[in-house]
Amino acid sequence: MATALQPIKPFHAPQTHPKSWGGEAPIYRSRDNTLHWVDPLSSPPELHILSLNPSTLLPDGPARVLKLEDSVTVMCFRKGFEGSYICAYTHGVGYLDEETGKLEVAREIIGVEERGLRRFNDGGVDAKGRFWLAEIDLKAVRYGLGGLPADYGSPKGRLWRYDPDGSAHCMDEGVICGNGIGWSPDNKTMYFNDSLGQKTFRYDFDLETGSISNKSLFLDFNGTIHEQDGLVIDSKGNIWTAIYNGSSIMVFSHVAQKIKEIPFSAKKMTCPTWGGPNNDILFATSAILSNEEGDEGGCLFKYQEEGVKGLVKNEFSG
Repeated sequence: MATALQPIKPFHAPQTHPKSWGGEAPIYRSRDNTLHWVDPLSSPPELHILSLNPSTLLPDGPARVLKLEDSVTVMCFRKGFEGSYICAYTHGVGYLDEETGKLEVAREIIGVEERGLRRFNDGGVDAKGRFWLAEIDLKAVRYGLGGLPADYGSPKGRLWRYDPDGSAHCMDEGVICGNGIGWSPDNKTMYFNDSLGQKTFRYDFDLETGSISNKSLFLDFNGTIHEQDGLVIDSKGNIWTAIYNGSSIMVFSHVAQKIKEIPFSAKKMTCPTWGGPNNDILFATSAILSNEEGDEGGCLFKYQEEGVKGLVKNEFSG
């Protein structure tokens, strides 16, 4: 269908809809038509798994909800480990069990002495099965959009790569609120959102070694109220990024030309993912932190456009 002029309405709402509800990190599994996402803002945090009708891709019933022992902010499927996700939890990398919600710590990265300074947020898996995860500078984010003092210095957030052999590598620094990560169809370019920094960065990416280089500014939303949140990339190399505080998902070409803006009935769109039998349906999570009239944040949305197809999410190789 063509780009909607009216805001797209939700296709699923949680059974309980508390004020702080915030969906993140959706992933679609084709073998059983299920959509998986987390709510790291709930107390306790939650994992949601929603079965979809294979014909209509509408919910077959309510989502199964598991209570988690730590705040999981992103997860990806593991190759060869059915029912297990690799995930970022507050302080590092873990394995999350789909049936029980039990978290097994794989590697603690943020030590006890740093826990008031940093925490983990979003991430993704590259085409060689390595897990990338980004931190939040907890002090810097308190200043809000555009409020970081000039004398603050370099933000303390970092970008990490966790390899299947269990090794962790710090790949970049100076991050305020690390968010969406994605790769071009040819795996030669990596994109990375810094939400509170209101910037999207572009790197040259070496698939074989997992190295990044030639960092450059791809998008800059400074001067607006918009924050680039989660992102995905389509088969043509266009970047689809959720706009927190913008009620939309914006689409940009690989040369940063804005192609379209898709409106939604939630103010705080958080993260998109591709799914469906042909990987041509965009599912998206959202958050709600207030009681603004008409804001349908906290719900799930889906969007489909003729001729558009997404890249399949990679699975972790460990």
